[in-house]
Amino acid sequence: MVTYLTEVWKLTYTQASAIVNTFWGLVSILPFTLQYIVDTFMGNFWMVLISSFAYSLGLGFLSMSTPPVLSRETNTCREYKPECISKVQHILFYTALPLIAIGMSGHFTSLRKFVKEQNESSTGNEVQEQKQTKEQKGKCHWSLYLVILVPLIGAIVIPYIKPWKLRFGIPSIFTVAATLIFLTGSCQYRKVKVQGSSLTTVFRVSVASTSKLFHSFPTDASQLYERHDDLTKKMTPTRHLRFLDKAAVIVPNIPLEQQQLNRWRLCTVTEVEETKSIICLIPLCMTFFVLGVVSSIGNTYFLEQANHMNRKVGKLKVPLPMLVLFRDKAKSRFSKFYFKLMANDSAGEGTSPRRYTARVGIGVSMIFAVQCCISAAKVEDRRLHVVRKHGLIYKPEERIPMSMFWLLPQFLLLGGLDGISQKSIQLFFNNQTPASMDPYMAHFASAVSGVGTIGSVFSVYLVGEISTRGGHPSWFQDTLNRSRLDKYYWVLAALTAVNFLLYILMAIWYSQKDLRTGEQMEAPVCNQATESFD
Repeated sequence: MVTYLTEVWKLTYTQASAIVNTFWGLVSILPFTLQYIVDTFMGNFWMVLISSFAYSLGLGFLSMSTPPVLSRETNTCREYKPECISKVQHILFYTALPLIAIGMSGHFTSLRKFVKEQNESSTGNEVQEQKQTKEQKGKCHWSLYLVILVPLIGAIVIPYIKPWKLRFGIPSIFTVAATLIFLTGSCQYRKVKVQGSSLTTVFRVSVASTSKLFHSFPTDASQLYERHDDLTKKMTPTRHLRFLDKAAVIVPNIPLEQQQLNRWRLCTVTEVEETKSIICLIPLCMTFFVLGVVSSIGNTYFLEQANHMNRKVGKLKVPLPMLVLFRDKAKSRFSKFYFKLMANDSAGEGTSPRRYTARVGIGVSMIFAVQCCISAAKVEDRRLHVVRKHGLIYKPEERIPMSMFWLLPQFLLLGGLDGISQKSIQLFFNNQTPASMDPYMAHFASAVSGVGTIGSVFSVYLVGEISTRGGHPSWFQDTLNRSRLDKYYWVLAALTAVNFLLYILMAIWYSQKDLRTGEQMEAPVCNQATESFD
């Protein structure tokens, strides 16, 4: 997408990166909101269906936004030039990106769970199970698998096609076909009734505590409302965020039975404490945003640098996605190595491997982020030296005589950052929140990274504005060869180092909570990929 915006729209790489990073930030943030909608209103089937339509429509609009497609209707030229793009096509493009983001986020939220629902063989009704024949099950499963395979096949074909209208149009056709195939099995799908959202508890506690703002606390904490049953683990009141305890205050002169009927006016102590545990995560979470900022430059600036460097190894021309492949391999290897190492060390000491693994892992990933920025700054400084030496400052289309594998260390460090941080943040949220919040915490971990990705857009703008003070040229020019990305990377390295120190202080201040049993303390899997698309 960055290549399309820079080559066809003639945007600067900074503007193109801002659009792409905003898009991927939305893709990471939206699943948290969509999960609440799924649990409260529509269920997984309708989310998969609506997101499939949004995905298809968005890709269709994206294809129509290319110059040749509507040239006759808009009376414009057919060449891939910015003057050939009409206002209507601009609108189509900027409408397509949110639709695609909704489509991708909806699939991340519900597709995997919906497939799992269809594979559950036990319905509790033997007569109903016997009615569902093997042929119906086979058709149902084939429809679901084709929803995944058909767009995947289209994505494999794309790199071998040059015209942009086809590169965007083919995925649209394949996605429409997948959606129609999915609809063919709609009568056989098992549709699970929505059970409500555990996130509603947070809203109920907030509303209940606000409604009793002028009520006084009881002299004894045992007088706060709590259900006396053995169905859930009970929690005792804590001293922090005491204003939320008013949600559990029993109003005098009103029968308790009447107050129990309105759950938005009276909550249990356990519900209040669970809400507190979520709110207390916010200050520490704010130190995670920088990880998203550093991670976002891998899909934009790093790839744009590699795109103008020498890709040959001998006579063999190495494709650009090879660096992405190395990053993904490093992401998997570093993650497995770290958690295996921590598990072995904890086992030797006879302690739980999960108590400090998450927080240490987040700190380790911040060290990776600092090293990644330092490596990127040094390599960019060398690249600019080669550019000046060969007189390529004003020749952005010329290939720079420097191997793109100089960028390999920073891609490997970026892989270590992503691999350790993503699983560590998920494990941390999982351990510090109630089990009922697991689906949201997995998406919340992704949303934290998404906020950082969008934050990178503001960081570039802010750094660019500050760099122009005193009449100096901006560090972000129209081309990479005239820009000073090395200085921006040094700023990120310093910012990440300061953030690391702040994280250490916040981690020491944060009070570790054990809300789970050992069997419950497993990191949720967030089925979300945030790779760059072409």
